[in-house]
Parts: sequence; C-alpha cells; structure tokens
Amino acid sequence: MMTVNQIIGDSPNQICANFSKRFFAWMMAPNSGTYEKIVGDRKRSLFTNIQGKVLEIGPGTGPNLPYYPKDIQWIGIEPNPHMHSYLQKQAEKLGLTIDLRIGNTEWLDAEDNSIDTVVSTLVLCSVPNIDYTLQAILRVLKPCGCFLFLEHVAAPQGTVLRQLQRTISPIWKVIGDGCHPDRETWIALENAGFASVNYEQFDAQLPIISPHIIGVATK
Repeated sequence: MMTVNQIIGDSPNQICANFSKRFFAWMMAPNSGTYEKIVGDRKRSLFTNIQGKVLEIGPGTGPNLPYYPKDIQWIGIEPNPHMHSYLQKQAEKLGLTIDLRIGNTEWLDAEDNSIDTVVSTLVLCSVPNIDYTLQAILRVLKPCGCFLFLEHVAAPQGTVLRQLQRTISPIWKVIGDGCHPDRETWIALENAGFASVNYEQFDAQLPIISPHIIGVATK
C-alpha cells in the first residue's frame, strides 16, 4: 500500500520547506510597501547611477523595480518560485521587460565578467553560505563593476537586541525563508576580496532586524 508521502512525492521536510517558501512569498507581497516607506529615499540614492546590465539576486516580489531606470537590461535570479508571479505582475504594472532566471545565489546564471551592477536588498541574511554568494557576485561582475547592497545585520555584541536575535534565530529562519537575524554581513563583505567596500549603518526602527547597512562594493 502506498503511503501519503509516496503519493504526493514529497517528504515531510520538503512539504514543510515548500509551505514556508509559499507563506513567505504571500507575506512579503502586501507588506513590502511599509518597508519601502522606511528605506525608499536611501534606495533612490543608492540606485542613482545604475546603468547597463543589472543582475538582482533574490528580487522577491519586485519592490526594487520602481527605482530602476527604464533603459537598463534587468536580470533577476529568484530561488523561491512562489515569488515569480508577484514579480511578473509588478513588472507588468511598471511596463518593464525583465529576464527572470532560475538559479541560486551560489551559482548565478550569468557569464563571468558580464554584469555592470549586482543588486542585493535583504538577501544576504538568508543565503546558505554568504562567502560563496559573494564569490559568485565577484565572478559575474565586470572589472570595476559595483555590488549595491542594503541588508539588515546583527546588533552589536553584548546588547539585549543581539541576545534576542540569537534566541529567536531558529524559528525566525523557518518563517523567514532561511533568514538569519544575527548575521555579521559586513565582516563577510570586508573579507570577500572586493577592491573597496563602503557602507553606512542605520537604524530602520523595526522589531528584531532594526540594524541595517547600505553601501557599495567595487570589484
């Protein structure tokens, strides 16, 4: 007799992971507007000089699309398939032509030295291996190409918030599609091998993930 798992073809862990990804996409779609009100001005400033071929990793439901110039060649790599329909609808609403590719952040579907700008917003917190992801970004960037990032990061060591981030991390990763609330992303950026890394810290006034960094790393 076939079991339920054999009939549906997925293990309990796969079912749980799939539900988590679907739930995260559903949760992010209507709530991105609130976050954009907090960081919108910073994004506009960060994206001011974007041109040419742009690769966005983890574009999610498409909250960054309104900030891009209309004449760029946009490529998106979104590992969560449940984000794709939201992203396509956002692009259609804005009248943008997008090239949405399947892949992951450790293997970027782009040729070496082919991308003018790589963009990551709220992505490095959730990649399985941040060091591999940064090496993949360096691989696809043209010489002197730029990596633009805006990420929430770990609170300072010894603070109550840092302890809270550490305590809540296991459940946070489940409901947040792998998100690590206490990742020291700036250290990984500084050690990745970029020619320069410039960023500023700011407080986004959000629960748990208030500490943020925003900046540019150049190949």
